[in-house]
Amino acid sequence: MTELDRPSRLRRRSLAVAAALGAAAVMGLAGCAGGEAAPNSTFVLLDGSKATTADLKGKVTLVNFWATTCVSCVKEMPQIVATWHKYQAQGFDTVAVAMEYDPPNWVLNFAQSRQLPFKVALDNTGEVAQQWGDVKLTPTTYLVDKQGRIVKRYVGEPDFAALHQLIEKLLAQI
Repeated sequence: MTELDRPSRLRRRSLAVAAALGAAAVMGLAGCAGGEAAPNSTFVLLDGSKATTADLKGKVTLVNFWATTCVSCVKEMPQIVATWHKYQAQGFDTVAVAMEYDPPNWVLNFAQSRQLPFKVALDNTGEVAQQWGDVKLTPTTYLVDKQGRIVKRYVGEPDFAALHQLIEKLLAQI
């Protein structure tokens, strides 16, 4: 291979990787967009209290699986906070579920230092991530309607403008 061939081979390889990731993301989005019921889960919150999936019914809810060591998770968190502030008075809620491998003291420090205004849960056993489709990649975010059905799953950072449009549509439904 000559030096002139190297950029084109790297470019082709990068395009192939991008195409594979894009296809995986599309399949992930399509896989949960059919209105299946959100799993019956119990979220153990930072203050030790518990919330269940049943508690979320009647609200449009964002369930975000994240980790303090996930660069994309940290990057998107201010937008998740802004989304909560924008819609919470209209019946919107958020549960940020820290992954099993995330040290609880790191999660607590992150939540306090960033003043996260919504529910933050610790998934110490990995059971909640398992119930929600064996979540392994972060961030993975689910949008759940008022009836408790999963409307959309995002693997990676969502397009927040499109997410806001969908939230508004779901909030307008009875």
